[in-house]
Amino acid sequence: MQLSVIILNYNVRYFLELCLTSVQCAIEGLDAEIIVVDNNSEDDSCAMVKKRFPTVKLIENKENSGFPKGNNIGVDQAKGEFICILNPDTVVAEDTFTKVLAFAKRQKNLGIVGVKLIDGAGNFLPESKRGVPTPWVAFTKIAALYKLFPTVPAFGRYYASHLTANQTGEVAILVGAFMVMKRQLYLDIGGFDEDCFMYSDDIDLSYMALKSGKSNFYFHETTVIHYKGESTIKDGTYMKRFQEAMNFFYKKHFKVSILFSVFMKIGILFFSFVKMFQGKSKPKKEKEKYVFLSKNKDIVPLLSKTVGHDVIFNAVGLQDFTTIAIENNNSTTEFLLDNEFLSFKDCIAFMELLKTDNFTFKIQPKNSNFLIGSDNSNERGMVLKVEDKLHNSE
Repeated sequence: MQLSVIILNYNVRYFLELCLTSVQCAIEGLDAEIIVVDNNSEDDSCAMVKKRFPTVKLIENKENSGFPKGNNIGVDQAKGEFICILNPDTVVAEDTFTKVLAFAKRQKNLGIVGVKLIDGAGNFLPESKRGVPTPWVAFTKIAALYKLFPTVPAFGRYYASHLTANQTGEVAILVGAFMVMKRQLYLDIGGFDEDCFMYSDDIDLSYMALKSGKSNFYFHETTVIHYKGESTIKDGTYMKRFQEAMNFFYKKHFKVSILFSVFMKIGILFFSFVKMFQGKSKPKKEKEKYVFLSKNKDIVPLLSKTVGHDVIFNAVGLQDFTTIAIENNNSTTEFLLDNEFLSFKDCIAFMELLKTDNFTFKIQPKNSNFLIGSDNSNERGMVLKVEDKLHNSE
């Protein structure tokens, strides 16, 4: 078998359904399997998988065993030469795995391959490619120096600024939302460390691949949506967890560093000082228009009722994406993308092309009665159930 796609799920039923729909399309023509490991979800995730995706191998854990252990359980059951660790809040294009596997097979000393990730608004997620978080590199991240001085190479190492978002090349660290590697390598380096803190399990796995003499790669020629992306709500809890994660990483791979503690404390103080002058975040813009891209005009009245606003129907194929963008450029618009008539690859391309502060997006998976998306990487996402009113999800 070529590929095993392992998805660890916990209480994200609608994201999981969208993800599985996209993955099933992406493995057509490949000798591949999908394994969902459920960490004792309290929603109807497992019932949905059994009903909607009967060919998916479902492992139902009786407890929430965490990200590292849950993925290790999935890999243990995998049969593919390659594995893909995939978050349930992702959407892959129809040719994602074909492209990634072709690239992976061309490499002579393959470690892990990651891809270009965007959030639910089409914005590039910088954690798609990263450097080794030494004390100095971690400080530039936590103090946001990479944002304040984007042209200074010394401040851009956390997000591997030697490569742009549209350049393929070697990087040190990849994000756990999408990782492709040989299953044997995963086993050889011990898989995810089950003692890892939050924010460090993927850093540790990437670094273990490097230590084994392999090369990790960022591959930009396919784009994957990661709705939640990195949690960028920089509060005290985030800072504490980030410091714990880095401390775990240093204790495992380097000597415990006093320099690290000093850098982290200075970074947190600097961050707190900056936050004092930032003020409150900008309120959301009220949506002025809803545009439904589909060939099915029949459900427009139901969508209008759901969103509480007239929905404009735009027949797929009559206009190209650029024309649609120009027509709606002067209004805050939510685009409702019908996957029955738009491929996932087209949906992703549309989001990348139209990424502005004025546009937001929801995707309706084929054979489903809901649309799902998020307005930015700070949000956990929302579900539009066609027969119901808008409500928060997950």
